[in-house]
Amino acid sequence: MTDTSLQSERAAAGEAEFGDYVALLKPRVMTLVVFTALVGLLAAPAPVHPMVGFAAILFIAVGGGASGALNMWWDADIDAVMRRTRRRPVPSGRVAPEEALAVGLALSGFSVVMLGLATNWLAAAWLAFTIFFYVVVYTMWLKRTTPQNIVIGGLAGAFPPLIGWAAATGSLALEPWLMVALIFMWTPPHFWALALFMRSDYDDAGVPMLTVTHGRPATRAQVLVYTVLLAALAVGTGFTAIGGPVYLVVAVVLNALFLKGAWAIWRRDEVMAEVDDYRVEKRFFKLSLIYLFAHFGAILAEAGIDRIGPLGGV
Repeated sequence: MTDTSLQSERAAAGEAEFGDYVALLKPRVMTLVVFTALVGLLAAPAPVHPMVGFAAILFIAVGGGASGALNMWWDADIDAVMRRTRRRPVPSGRVAPEEALAVGLALSGFSVVMLGLATNWLAAAWLAFTIFFYVVVYTMWLKRTTPQNIVIGGLAGAFPPLIGWAAATGSLALEPWLMVALIFMWTPPHFWALALFMRSDYDDAGVPMLTVTHGRPATRAQVLVYTVLLAALAVGTGFTAIGGPVYLVVAVVLNALFLKGAWAIWRRDEVMAEVDDYRVEKRFFKLSLIYLFAHFGAILAEAGIDRIGPLGGV
């Protein structure tokens, strides 16, 4: 029997494959966690041994994956209803809920202890708090009780650069909090744009997303409000220690585009959006994916310039 045939039979029987356990860790979300944590680590004003840096990012990634597994365990009921999530390993039946819980708990403990041993216990404590915040505060409480779920819960996804900075320095400063603030302010317009064109998913699942509790016109207005606040924060960060000319160029261009997109979303109604199949909202959402990676890439570039600058002047 060929490998392809065997995989098809196992999928038909609902048996988990290796890829299902990888999907359980939410690798797309983990990509953002890893990248922002890496920027926090490298932007910190302290040299980090490559092996220590690698270990730090690895265990932060594992912690992020553990959060994803615990999130899928708890949210299996609503994931089964939503089109965007119904094919995930737990709601599809390929991974049992108790397996997801066991994987999540085991990886949570492993990642925190190993990060503490590899770097320092301040970084480990923040990783433990991040996992707790995402799983308990956001997933178990906020997500199903308040339209502010994305706003407050966004902190969980914002902490990785802080953890990376703490892993490198053993302390905290203003700069990693600015990076946390960037992710925190970016999260609401990013997810609310998604909620606008996902239409009935959140209604069907009973998740009190802003589109469900306050309506789509209010959501469009909030996208604009948070984008204006985000733009001010993002450009202002260019004048701090982690900013610089490269960052400022990126921030000015991308925030101008982001503001233009948010303004276009605010001016539309549902009739206009349905005519072009939410083209403006989808374009804004895609830009939001580029937005965060570009800003953190610029912070990383500025850190590199700062480190090679003195050498260039010799």
